[in-house]
Amino acid sequence: MKARLPKGMGGGPNNMQGMIRQAQKMQEDMAKIQAELEEREFSATAGGGAVQVVMTGKKELKSVTLQPEVVDPEDIEMLQDLIVAAVNEAIRTVEETTNDEMGKVTGGLSIPGLL
Repeated sequence: MKARLPKGMGGGPNNMQGMIRQAQKMQEDMAKIQAELEEREFSATAGGGAVQVVMTGKKELKSVTLQPEVVDPEDIEMLQDLIVAAVNEAIRTVEETTNDEMGKVTGGLSIPGLL
């Protein structure tokens, strides 16, 4: 008795070549999106806009802007906390945007080691 594969399964070398071409296209698309994301700038704020940071898609901090009213020599810890919060928010934004954009290419397929 000969076993039958479900429709779309198997197909021999032609099907394998198609899968390889599709994987290569996906890899090219992902590399292009990654390069575009690395060039983008992301900004985040903390303390109601008292602290603003700008970060690249490579997660490199480009700038920190402080409103004068947040600079209180008596409360340096609050300023430090606000900077940390703004940087962490910028990192989250970069990661979420990267995951969303890559998900569009991969169709939501999680591929370990690619992101």
